[in-house]
Amino acid sequence: MPQLDPDTPNLARMYDYLLGGKDNFAVDREALDRLADLVPEAVPLARAARGFLQRAVRYAAAQGVTQFLDVGSGLPTQGNVHEVVPHARVVYVDHDPVVAAHGRALLGERASAVFVEADLLDPARMLDDAARHLDPELPVGVLLVSVLHLVPDSMDPHAVVTGLREALAPGSHLAIAHATSSGDAPAGGTGRSPEEIQAFFGDFVMVEPGLVQAHEWRPDRPRLVGGSRLPLLAGMGWKP
Repeated sequence: MPQLDPDTPNLARMYDYLLGGKDNFAVDREALDRLADLVPEAVPLARAARGFLQRAVRYAAAQGVTQFLDVGSGLPTQGNVHEVVPHARVVYVDHDPVVAAHGRALLGERASAVFVEADLLDPARMLDDAARHLDPELPVGVLLVSVLHLVPDSMDPHAVVTGLREALAPGSHLAIAHATSSGDAPAGGTGRSPEEIQAFFGDFVMVEPGLVQAHEWRPDRPRLVGGSRLPLLAGMGWKP
């Protein structure tokens, strides 16, 4: 089993700390505190992404979706999919073997949620692994939240997502949150234009209100006048 390194910051554990979780080390907390000082938007961006994920999952579940594939999920700790829809089947995916091993340990013997070590850039294999736990003949809620902007254009992320869309059953939903080029992308990331982000949905039918700032996508409460603007766009589409 891959070993956790308590002396090196880990992005998934930093995200867990940001969300109020306990599966992190002092080095992760220190790294996130430094990041927040250098990039003040980092914390609200991550929280906006998590809020969007939760609302998107609830929406898809209300449309009858009972199984979810969360790609690039990080650790399944605070407010994650299996907590939002406890009766659904959930597959978490991350390409980091340490994150995957820790994720499996956190999920324990839970039958309805599993963790798979796989890579979005190899969608065929990822879907094959997920099919051991999800029924590919039924609609799936696919979550690509704050992951696509980490894939450079040289790896052709649009072709990757096209292949993923084509493999999904009718009635499936695709949720995407992506840094936009109108603001700073995450370290090592690629901020894309609204048009480029919209293209990831292909011919899927967009759910109202379409592609908007993540915190403005079907918010749980009315937005306050003069609320902040964040360079993170989010939307959901479904396959007819």
